[in-house]
Amino acid sequence: MQQVRQLLETKGRAVYSVAEDASVFEAIQQMSEKNVGALAVMKGSELVGIVSERDYARKVILQNRSSRDTRVAEIMTSSVISVALDATVDECMRLCTDGRLRHLPVLDAQRVVGMVSIGDLVKATIQEQQLTISQLEQYITG
Repeated sequence: MQQVRQLLETKGRAVYSVAEDASVFEAIQQMSEKNVGALAVMKGSELVGIVSERDYARKVILQNRSSRDTRVAEIMTSSVISVALDATVDECMRLCTDGRLRHLPVLDAQRVVGMVSIGDLVKATIQEQQLTISQLEQYITG
């Protein structure tokens, strides 16, 4: 079973973040530039939250707030569920499914070392299943 560590080796360990006092507009602008759906919210080197496009849609747009006047700290999710490098893809999929999450920060000794999305996890699962199918076909045709 593939671990998050291996997934990050393939995907990359880039972590895009924003300060909690930044405007939501700045966060959304960065998400657009980096083509990601969420940012880690950092206070120095400490992970204090996560802000996503979903937060923006539900807590700014639908409440008729201004993204330029609203701070990230006002809409971020502060009770962040994270995973360690040795977590398996299956464990992460279960967390995302059960918690209705789309992004999981990856921590190593309380330091953010990556971010995995539900898309990353689905892709890894499909690749693993394709490998298993290929091996089974080779075994059968032997």
